[in-house]
Amino acid sequence: MGKVFEAIDDATRRFIEAQRMFFVATAPRADDGHVNVSPKGIEGTFAILAPRRVAYLDFVGSGVETIAHLKENGRVTLMFTAFEGSPKTVRLYGRGRAVLRDDPAFGEAAAPFSPGPSARAVIVVDVDRVAHSCGYGVPLYTFEGERTQLAAWAERKGPEGIRAYAREKNARSIDGLEGV
Repeated sequence: MGKVFEAIDDATRRFIEAQRMFFVATAPRADDGHVNVSPKGIEGTFAILAPRRVAYLDFVGSGVETIAHLKENGRVTLMFTAFEGSPKTVRLYGRGRAVLRDDPAFGEAAAPFSPGPSARAVIVVDVDRVAHSCGYGVPLYTFEGERTQLAAWAERKGPEGIRAYAREKNARSIDGLEGV
């Protein structure tokens, strides 16, 4: 079942858009650096912009690994896997960049989304390889609903509280790379 494509075709687009979550993997250049994998999946936070370009909203959190790794080397892989229906996994390999909230380009980058107060960046990925695999080993799960904690946390913090949290928690990656 493994197939490789140069771009996102219509069938791959439909598959990706049907998934409720995806995973983002990045790594620093250093051999002793930590590989990072982050789950993503808030509805309306991922967009296919072109057959070889995608973007997603990145939210303030306890870490800043993806942004730090992208600043250092740009390498990124996004993985979508079916937890319902036919088994399938799609990986998008490419080079990414973070358009931070204070960047003048943020408004344009965030146009496909409703960023909300806790969005710290839009991650834009230029895709150079699209790979399908079977997903036979992925278990079946049923979607129960969206979590509400992030929005509630952001509301309690307020804009200045979110900025202060990001300055404290997101200045450096766990490997000491520059964050936000």
